Amino acid sequence: MKLSISAVVSCVSLLALRCDAFSPSPMARFGFESTRRSVKAMAEKEVPFFAQDTEDAVASEADLDALTEEEEVELAVKEEMRKTRVVSNLRNANGVDYAPWMGISAEDEAKIRQLMKEKTAARRARQEQERSVSGNLYYDSQAQELSGTGLNYKIIDGQVELEWATKQERNTQGFVVKRRPAKTEDFTQIASYEDFGPLCSQGPDGGIYRYLDDTVSPGGWVYRITEADDTGAQADLCQCLVEVQTQEEQQAALIAGVGIAAFAVIAVVAGIALDPMGGY
Repeated sequence: MKLSISAVVSCVSLLALRCDAFSPSPMARFGFESTRRSVKAMAEKEVPFFAQDTEDAVASEADLDALTEEEEVELAVKEEMRKTRVVSNLRNANGVDYAPWMGISAEDEAKIRQLMKEKTAARRARQEQERSVSGNLYYDSQAQELSGTGLNYKIIDGQVELEWATKQERNTQGFVVKRRPAKTEDFTQIASYEDFGPLCSQGPDGGIYRYLDDTVSPGGWVYRITEADDTGAQADLCQCLVEVQTQEEQQAALIAGVGIAAFAVIAVVAGIALDPMGGY
């Protein structure tokens, strides 16, 4: 059978068109060709229209130090609530709330305030411990804070009992107890191994030491324990921040605690009275 030249050409063309479907196609490209510029353009892309682009005004530690603790807490609460409101006010393209469950209730605000109080107290305590530190305390202050070791204290009838422990003592003569009011720089020595026997070294294996400060007045105090060696050189060992309350503050705290406990008991009793069978 003879085929015409035109028929052969038509068959070849049709076959070429069909095979083109399996040939590799060039990858689609979007955006800029330059890698650096494309990355920069992505980083500088504006926030979607439903999310309000706001700048976080975070105060520096220097600014916070100029405030009282109460003012710092209020500032932190406002900042945290502002962030939460920004997220809760997001809308999608149809105007539907993006996260309506994140609205701030009075209970949420109380929780935020308590959290900010704890964070503020922790920041100020850490800052107090970093003032003019030397010796072992300089290298181990963060580890002591994380592990809960170091200088411990108890407040007994307005008096402060300090307790610390050593595992090993080399050429140690004894210890010196110092204190200063919070937010000040200079320590005052209140006890020394030279005139108080229990502060003398217990030997190379170390031991547990205690000291009762019965001269302290209400307020914030930083206590520091300093180790003295045979040559008279001193090295800071550990320290802590203590808040001594007045008699009125102690009574108010006690009354508040009793009130909370009484409310909890009443709530339990009321729950049992409303559902004596426990749902059965």
